[in-house]
Amino acid sequence: MGPLQGVRVIELVGLGPGPFVGMMLADMGAEVIAVDRISKSEAPQLKVDIHRRGKKSIILDLKQSRDKDILLMLCKSADAIFEGFRPGVAEKLGIGPDICMAVNPKLVYGRMTGWGQDGPLANVAGHDINYIALTGALHAIGFDGELPTPPLNLVGDYAGGMFLAFGMVCAILNARQTGNGQIVDAAMVDGVNTLMSLFHSLHASDMWRKERSSNFLDGGAPYYRVYKTSDDKYVSLGAIEKQFMRIFIEKAKLPDAVLEAHQDPKKWPIVSDILTKTFLTKTQKQWCDLLEGTDACFAPVLPFWEAAEHPANSKRQGFMTLDGVVQPSPAPRFSNTPCKVDLMLKKPGQHSKSILRSLGFDDSFINAFLKHSQS
Repeated sequence: MGPLQGVRVIELVGLGPGPFVGMMLADMGAEVIAVDRISKSEAPQLKVDIHRRGKKSIILDLKQSRDKDILLMLCKSADAIFEGFRPGVAEKLGIGPDICMAVNPKLVYGRMTGWGQDGPLANVAGHDINYIALTGALHAIGFDGELPTPPLNLVGDYAGGMFLAFGMVCAILNARQTGNGQIVDAAMVDGVNTLMSLFHSLHASDMWRKERSSNFLDGGAPYYRVYKTSDDKYVSLGAIEKQFMRIFIEKAKLPDAVLEAHQDPKKWPIVSDILTKTFLTKTQKQWCDLLEGTDACFAPVLPFWEAAEHPANSKRQGFMTLDGVVQPSPAPRFSNTPCKVDLMLKKPGQHSKSILRSLGFDDSFINAFLKHSQS
């Protein structure tokens, strides 16, 4: 099932966006083999890790020559392999691009880092908040006079992961046309810089003020903002275009002067005050009853654990239940090759036996291998 059926990808399991990349590829139908390590970490582990759905798993100790040989055997039949180590770590382990691609010239080698494979920060530790800080994304999020607001770890980690997944699929297509694999260097900073393209365009067009929350997409405009309701919940308004704002004004029974001030930043504080007071006159549900299903560009602000219950998600089956866990369904959707995930990877090494058997190893080797990996 899925458009990537027949594609085999090896995931060297790590932290950050790597497991998300593997999930995306597995969701699309690729056979993703997660190479897990024997964990000696004392850090708490997730009881449920949705990122591991749809994958197979084998435990390998990549410091051992025998296990490195098994990885290279997997590479021979794979379309791609990816890792999220610091630059140079894979080479030190003896599983860098040169070695892996030597056994399979068509192999795509994906590399996921924060700062990239080169540059002055390449070997420096960092996390999502640091990557979005350096690119300017963090500076733009939040209200004037307050600290910039970290947007969870979506913009750097997971958007960065999407760039690696996209890059690997592009490289796999190229390899099938040319017979040549290549390295995909996916840096989170590069991904975030690309996501900021619109804002660089606005700045170059003299359409972006440097002060935070003074622009039409950063909470400065009253028509693109979150408001509190009378029951201490929240709603979102995104009526950028005048024709949509007109619908909201008519439904909310506001004066025409609100619409006249639509594109006048000098009048935005006055309109913001009017809208703040207006939204406090009704509960979130009352606003939903009034505005949902119209072109007012409105939606309630829901906790993510309630998102599956909203008709916009439930009617489209935007969520599914797998092994008793409610989770987002694969996206995007395809008309001819629909995606379906029907298993959750429950433990590291769950498929070690079947993977080794597929590589031609006999039972005596497999039993000895499993005994060692479980010790």
